[in-house]
Amino acid sequence: MPRRENRGTGSRGHGGTGKGGRAGQWTSGHPGSATHGRTAKIPPAPAPKPRPALKAKPAGLAARRSKVSPAAARVGPVIARLKERFPEAGCSLRHADPLELLVATILSAQCTDARVNVVTQVLFRKYRGAGDYAAADPAVFEGEIRSTGFFRNKTKSVLGMAAALLERFGGRVPDTMEDLVTLPGVGRKTANVVLGNAFGKDEGVVVDTHVARITQLLGFTAQSDPEKIEQDLMALVPRPEWTLFPHLLIHHGRAVCVARRPKCGECPLADLCPSASA
Repeated sequence: MPRRENRGTGSRGHGGTGKGGRAGQWTSGHPGSATHGRTAKIPPAPAPKPRPALKAKPAGLAARRSKVSPAAARVGPVIARLKERFPEAGCSLRHADPLELLVATILSAQCTDARVNVVTQVLFRKYRGAGDYAAADPAVFEGEIRSTGFFRNKTKSVLGMAAALLERFGGRVPDTMEDLVTLPGVGRKTANVVLGNAFGKDEGVVVDTHVARITQLLGFTAQSDPEKIEQDLMALVPRPEWTLFPHLLIHHGRAVCVARRPKCGECPLADLCPSASA
């Protein structure tokens, strides 16, 4: 019988010991081709393309901050320009006396001043003094202030505040920070609003979201806590301006330095603000 040819045990192209190949070698090609049985040559990897030169980045916020004057030198011009731009700036909560302002300020928490003014236009005709609020039916009062939001908590604050006025202050709103902050629903911010706008006393600086945001942008404070921001501003802003300064910033924040899209191109403070865009 004719002898069978021993073709090995490997398969073509998989590193076995197939015909014409060596153990451990990778072979390719079909029988009869020029590369059959020869080690395939792997083409060299292409040379990496040279990277384009990086463009110089514009000066960052830190560089811009280093070019502006210190906060103490800028605060005066900032106030002067805002006064010129917003001569009508003042308390936007309508009130005729300290009690009305105190009630309106409590209602203004997490609510617009415009909405509060709509509610108090009716409310102030019905409730004339602390005794009227203290004697109010909570369920009825809740319905009357519902549109200001958080009406249950605000009802407890207003009616509790009125009862405390009757019990400890003869029904009159006190004119000191120490006494005001003892009333239910009254914190330092509310007390500052009442003292500055109803009594003409500059005891502190009101810090709301506009004031906090814009003073941070101006580099007047690096704090995020309202009380710490207030301390920074009290050390920086002249005391006679403590009451007006927040009103100026609130008007500026609504008209120009809008949170989502600040209008830096038309801002009167652009050259004084280290955060202004070019």
